[in-house]
Amino acid sequence: MGQLDDKTALVTGASTGIGLAIARRFAAEGATVYLTGRRKTELDAAVEAVGGRGIGIQSDVSKLDDLDRVFAEITERSGRLDIVVANAGVGGFAPLGKITEEEYERTTSINLKGTVFTVQKALPLLSSGASVILLSSSAALLGVPGLGVYAATKAAIRSLARTWAAELTDRGIRVNALTPGPVVTPGADELRAALPQTDQAPAAPTPLGRLGHPDEVAATALYLAGDQSSFTTGAELYVDGGATQL
Repeated sequence: MGQLDDKTALVTGASTGIGLAIARRFAAEGATVYLTGRRKTELDAAVEAVGGRGIGIQSDVSKLDDLDRVFAEITERSGRLDIVVANAGVGGFAPLGKITEEEYERTTSINLKGTVFTVQKALPLLSSGASVILLSSSAALLGVPGLGVYAATKAAIRSLARTWAAELTDRGIRVNALTPGPVVTPGADELRAALPQTDQAPAAPTPLGRLGHPDEVAATALYLAGDQSSFTTGAELYVDGGATQL
């Protein structure tokens, strides 16, 4: 018996990294998992990694027509959703004075607009007692120079979790924010490489002295998705090795 037997889940941005780890964990626990991603090659590989319970739908969360197509397919194939993980996101390094309109539009469209309309368009499919998980970031709390726009979108996502949790209580739908810290993923590695390098010896990435692993974030996502968190809504759970707390 898995913790998510007979559940149907959507994980956006599931081609690599945290999204893929969450999709794999959900499938291993018995859920049917819809994965979305912009790049077909990576998405196909992710579906293969997830196994027979994974269904890939190539799409971009910043494009509403793509989202309509995603939810039309889920409606036709499954007819409901029990879990939504709004994970798709991007980030870039741009200190104040060097922020371009193009990068601003890209980051806000995927991270914020994509989250808003993913959850909004999922509403008709959400079952009573469904779980919605929004991926935030420890960058929203730490004030890292050069990550202002990215961090702002992630702070907004945490705010949305509170508001939507309040709005959806009458349907028994729980909404929570999941906030990773420094984690080894292709996207995060690329973002860390873009940060200015100094001659000083680098500090430990977290109080635990290491970076996190996507599977560690997926374990917390499983808790929020399943019945063990049935009394948890509007909350923010940190998986950051103590980076924001110590």
